[in-house]
Amino acid sequence: MPWIQAIVDITAEQSADIEDLLMAIGAQAVTMRDGANQPIYEPPLGTTPLWDNVSLIALFDAEQPLDTQMQQLAELYKSEYAKPFPNYKLELVEDKDWVREWMDTFKPMAFGKRLWICPSWLEPTDPNAVNLKLDPGLAFGTGTHATTSLCLKWLDTQDVTGKTVVDFGCGSGILGVAAMILGAHHLVGIDIDPQAILASNENTERNGVAQERAEFYLPEDAPEYQADLVLANILAGPLVELKAAILSYLLPSGQLVLSGILASQAQEVADAYSKDCHIDGITEEDGWVRIDATRFEK
Repeated sequence: MPWIQAIVDITAEQSADIEDLLMAIGAQAVTMRDGANQPIYEPPLGTTPLWDNVSLIALFDAEQPLDTQMQQLAELYKSEYAKPFPNYKLELVEDKDWVREWMDTFKPMAFGKRLWICPSWLEPTDPNAVNLKLDPGLAFGTGTHATTSLCLKWLDTQDVTGKTVVDFGCGSGILGVAAMILGAHHLVGIDIDPQAILASNENTERNGVAQERAEFYLPEDAPEYQADLVLANILAGPLVELKAAILSYLLPSGQLVLSGILASQAQEVADAYSKDCHIDGITEEDGWVRIDATRFEK
């Protein structure tokens, strides 16, 4: 089925009103993207900020008389708000097999010498490697971002055989499950998003990890537990704010891996943990860093 999309250049303040108008004339879906290359790396907790300049993209049935409707909408907007409707353009969207298009963008990826992430619909590049089967889906974390890559490369260098692991902010479960297939004994994953718990359980099952060896919880349901290794790939602000909670899961002399940190934030996070841990190293990739630490013995 062919589609046509209307791309409207707006400010953040206009987004709700114009989205409602586009839905009213038959938009099947409306999405937003950054209109001015303005990254938002770390919004305050509990907020969902928009970029200052936004491109609003509305998808319509191509048989709809959209050109006429958009002209009428512009007249209605000018009458209602006493100002011109924002600039827009209409584009025909090529009819594709979007599922196939989506699947073709994901290929097996190597992280270090032995660890690979492989989509479940593809054969592993190296069948003798440690292959983690992971599909893009409900929760963040497929290995493509530098923050996740840094943690996977660290795991590739470690002997985690028989160790217990906490994946704090587990997302898709990628880090904890990677530790399990590398030989860890038991995993507890924690995330505030119920969809992350679902995705982590699915990825655990997909990789043949027994359910009794990997458990995932919302924070309010998580048990008291201390592990040999804690992985926390979230953001710098929460890493500092939740330091006490994160360290409560780590045994004395246990290893700590922190990621989701911009290079400019590394010292602040390292300083926050330096009273309780020895900072073993800070590694940078694409402007993001991983901090490795070992908890002091009590």
